[in-house]
Amino acid sequence: MRQVPDVLPVLSPGRHRRPKDGACFMEWASLLAGERWSDRPACTHRLLAHLARLVNDTVDDDARAGLVRLVPDVVGLVGDDPRWDYEIASLAAARALPVASREEARVLAVGLMTSERLIAVHEGRPADDLRPRARAALDEVPGEAGWARRFTAGLVSVRSRNHPGELVVEHAVEALAAAPDGAARLVRLLTEEVALCRSLRGGRTTHDVPSSSVTTPPAGPTAPSSPGARLSAQRS
Repeated sequence: MRQVPDVLPVLSPGRHRRPKDGACFMEWASLLAGERWSDRPACTHRLLAHLARLVNDTVDDDARAGLVRLVPDVVGLVGDDPRWDYEIASLAAARALPVASREEARVLAVGLMTSERLIAVHEGRPADDLRPRARAALDEVPGEAGWARRFTAGLVSVRSRNHPGELVVEHAVEALAAAPDGAARLVRLLTEEVALCRSLRGGRTTHDVPSSSVTTPPAGPTAPSSPGARLSAQRS
């Protein structure tokens, strides 16, 4: 295991060359895991790590400081079961749909339906058997949900290798970031996703993770800026 520096880095947005320059959420995780310094360490599931980087780079400084307590929880959260991608995307889409713009809601609704369909098939249920969380989120946006149903009905099949997990997560972060309490929503989402992945790693049945059971780190009251172009610039 690599030795931890004498001075721990400050959690900050973007990619950093060395700990003394600061650290993003996943760079902190690489440090705790004893891996090579990186914002893409092997110790955390790829899609969960992608979400963590997006949240880290989108929230304000006060909310980001509250993320530190979550970093140890993502170390060792890995798995090769494809359900991890489906479950992470499904939860992100469900949480973001109620506050998404019309265009974002269409993307998120398609992503949610696709994820739920893959989960259902994996678990031996009918492909159109939506779980309560997904149904409730889609009921919040009936027009966009109807459009998504018509769109997905035209698909011959849904294959796991075509699952748009990263796209769904990115649109979810965009939608949540634009809400008046965006920072709090993003921190809550990451907290829930970590709890979900811990459940998946434990091999338990993939039921909905109740948000009431998740302890949310404190987040600032202001809405963070959109993560799209800012994230690519900070990590180029």
